[in-house]
This record gives sequence, structure tokens and C-alpha cells, in this order.
Amino acid sequence: MYTTESKSEYLEDENFQTSTNPQSLIDPNSIAHGETKTVLSDTEETKPQRKEKTYSSCPLRGVLNVIITNGVILIMIWCLTWSILGSEALPGGNLFGLLIIFYSAIIGGKFLELIRIPLVPPLPPLLGMLLAGFMIRNVPFISKHIHVDSTLSSVIRNIALTVILIRAGLGLDPQALKHLKEVCFRLAAGPCLIEASAAAVFSHFIMKFPWQWAFLLGFVLGAVSPAVVVPSMLLLQENGYGIKKGIPTLLMAASSMDDILAITGFNTCLSIVFSTGSIVHNILYSIRNVCVSLLAGTVLGFFLRYFPSEDQEELSLKRGFLVLTMCVSAVLGSQRIGLLGSGGLCTLVLSFIAGTKWSQEKMKVQKIITNVWDIFQPLLFGLVGAEVSVSSLESNTVGISVATVSLALCVRMFTTYLLMCFAGFSFKEKIFIACAWMPKATVQAVLGPLALETARISAPHLESYSKDVMTVAFLAILITAPNGALLIGILGPKMLTRHYDTSEIKKLQLSTLEHN
Repeated sequence: MYTTESKSEYLEDENFQTSTNPQSLIDPNSIAHGETKTVLSDTEETKPQRKEKTYSSCPLRGVLNVIITNGVILIMIWCLTWSILGSEALPGGNLFGLLIIFYSAIIGGKFLELIRIPLVPPLPPLLGMLLAGFMIRNVPFISKHIHVDSTLSSVIRNIALTVILIRAGLGLDPQALKHLKEVCFRLAAGPCLIEASAAAVFSHFIMKFPWQWAFLLGFVLGAVSPAVVVPSMLLLQENGYGIKKGIPTLLMAASSMDDILAITGFNTCLSIVFSTGSIVHNILYSIRNVCVSLLAGTVLGFFLRYFPSEDQEELSLKRGFLVLTMCVSAVLGSQRIGLLGSGGLCTLVLSFIAGTKWSQEKMKVQKIITNVWDIFQPLLFGLVGAEVSVSSLESNTVGISVATVSLALCVRMFTTYLLMCFAGFSFKEKIFIACAWMPKATVQAVLGPLALETARISAPHLESYSKDVMTVAFLAILITAPNGALLIGILGPKMLTRHYDTSEIKKLQLSTLEHN
């Protein structure tokens, strides 16, 4: 009896302990109370420790942490390169020069993005990349230790050209082109051809260029830059400006066609300039190259429409890899066998034909190509800036180059305004389209150095003309890219009608994403 009662009292007392507040457990005569008190005090002591672990953090966060992390990544990339290739990663080596130009261009682009002027749209980052390469070349102490072999530089720029052409080919939307019909073709072809012809005339009489070089320079200047136009149009479209008449879609679609025409014309002139023989022979030679390009691009494009098949895994990755490797091989291989310009047209045809069959998967492939472009863009503009040396420029070269670019640009804008007449646009909209059709960047960054590299390899006696072409291309980017971006951002909200139907804006944004 005593044992049973004592056990029941112990159980009742234990139940009482678990249900009472810790502050009421103060009886020192009870062992059970003491044990409970010890357990509760332990838990109370451990709570602050857990709290400290939860809220303890690295002392450096935010921008400073990002800078230190990226700096360590840069150092480790250099250490890895040096441990594998040795002197190539040291000052004066090619890979050291590429790393410095690459990271300097990225920093220049980021720095330009940080510059915010009230009521003024942001400047394109490619301008900062171009200036970074220009400073590396023209600062005496730095230029002594930064060197990139001309052959390696040419290969990188050709790969960048290939990526641009792939994006242009994939960006051509057959439905949008069919919907816009004549206006899109008029806007893409007219200003490009007229500006190329006007630049040829001005460069022949002002810069004393032969007619072959004059038209080659004209097609270098004739292309508009999607890298400036497309982001600016997307921003206006998101805010509802000009979407009722499809002005942003029109400009984005026509920019790709404009580049295709300019690059094709440049390649034709390049083959004429650096080939021997009569004019008739050169024309027939160019026609043969075009036919070979169209045939090869069509065959490879139809091949990529069905291989790999849609039941395979990692479909978009395989398609992106095949497009890149085939197109880079076409561009570099055509130069190797002497078919100048054939690879570029083959790339455009291949990517366009293949993209028409991929439907929704096309956007995933475009994203892969965009990621590749993010790598080659700073290299391209950094290397282009590094090609321009102030010390080698003649006193009057800059002045006559600026005059040629300015006069050709005026002809282009006036032509654009005239061609947009009778297309259903108001006076303000035609002025806006004419101003938005002036930025130049990506195509000029590729084609200008390409003429210089070709002259160095096959015709050193023509290197002086090619250097002038390079200078004009550099100045065209420097003048038109920032001014064009500013004009689009400032004039767009003032001259375009704003449409507030959000459902239609979303629908147009989806179609634009498919296009780009």
C-alpha cells in the first residue's frame, strides 16, 4: 500500500511539474523539481546560443563582397592559365592580353551603366567596352604589356560576327515579316543601300578612296545596330509607346534584315577589292560565292530542322551547339579555302531555315546564343577599341572621317523619312523612326577590322585604306551609338502615342520575345 501510494504521488507530482510555469518550480526538497529546473535552465541557456548562430553572418556583404569575390575569381583564372600555359599568361602574352581586355571591357560597360543622368536614358554598355579597349591601346605604360596576336584577334572577331549573324537569322520572324510586308522591306533595304551609296560618293571625293574601297566603306556604315535599337524598342514597348501601329516591332524586325543586306554587300565588295582580274570576272566570282552559300545554308538548315529529333534529351543544348559549330566552321572554313563572304550568308540562311521549324524550342536556342554573345561582346568591342592608335592617325584623318560619317548619316535619316511616307505614320512618328534608324555598333565593330586583317594577310600595300576604314567604323560607333540611344529614349515618349491596353501590351511582348 505504501509503495503504491508513493508511486501515484510521484506521478501526480511529475505531471504537475510538466504543466507548471518554470518560474513556479522553486521547491528545493523535490529532486524531480531540481531535475526539471536543470533541464529548463539548460534549454534557456541554449536559446541565446542558437539565436547567435542564426543571426551570425559574414562581416562583408553587398557590393563589396561581390567585388572581392569577382576579384578572386579573376586571379584564380589567371593562376590556372599561367600554371597550364606559362609565359602566354604573363605580361606580353596573348592570353594575358585577352584577359585584360575582356575584364577591362566588362568593367567599362558596367561603369557606363552606373552613370545615371536624370530624364536621360542610360547609355549602351558597348560604348564603355569600346573606350576601355581604346584606353588600353593608347596609354603608353599599359600598351607595352598588352599584346594580342593579330591572327587570334581576327579569329575572335570572326566568331563574334558569326554569333551576330546567328542571332539575326534566328531573329527573323516570318509571321512578323508577312504582317509588316512592304514597310519592313522598305525600311530595311532603302536606307541601307542609299547610305552605302552616299558614303561611297563622299569617301571617294573627300577621303580620296578608289570606288571599290568607297563602296566597301559604304556597306560598313550602312548597317544599323540591333544591340542599341532592340533594347530601346523593348523599353518603349513595355511602357506602351507606339505599339498600336507596331513601330517597335517594325524596327526590331527590320534591323536584322538591314544587317543581313549590309554584311552581304560588304562581303561582295571585299571579294572584289582583294581579287585580281577583270570586273566581270569579279562579279561572276561573287555570284558563285553567293550560290554556294545559299546551297550550303539551305542543306544544313534543313538538316538541323530534323536532327536532333524532338524526342531527345537536352534538345535545345544540342541544337545550339550544332548551330554554333556549323556556322563558325562555315565562316572560318570559307576564309580558309578562299571563298570570302560565303560563310556569313550560309550562317544567315542556315539559322533562319532551322529556326522556322523549332517553334517554342527556338527561344531556348536563342537564349543559349545570347549567353555566348555575352562572352564575345566585351572581347569584340575591346579588341576593336584596341586597334585604334592615336599616334598613327594623321592630322586630317579624324576630321574628314567625321565629315563622311555625318553627311552619310544625314542622307540616311532623310531617306528613312521619305520611305516612311504613305505608310500610315504621322509626322512625329516618321521623325522618330528616322532618328531611331541611326545607331551603329555591332556590324561596324566586326566589318571594320575584317578589312584590315584581310589587307594584312593578302595585300599589305592596301593596308592604308583598310586603316582608314577601321577609323571611320570606330568613329561611327562613337558618334551614333550614344546619340542614337539618347534620341530614342528622349523622343519616344514625346513623339509616339501611348496605348494603355495592358492585355495587348502583354500579347505584343510575347510576340517580341519569340522574335528575339
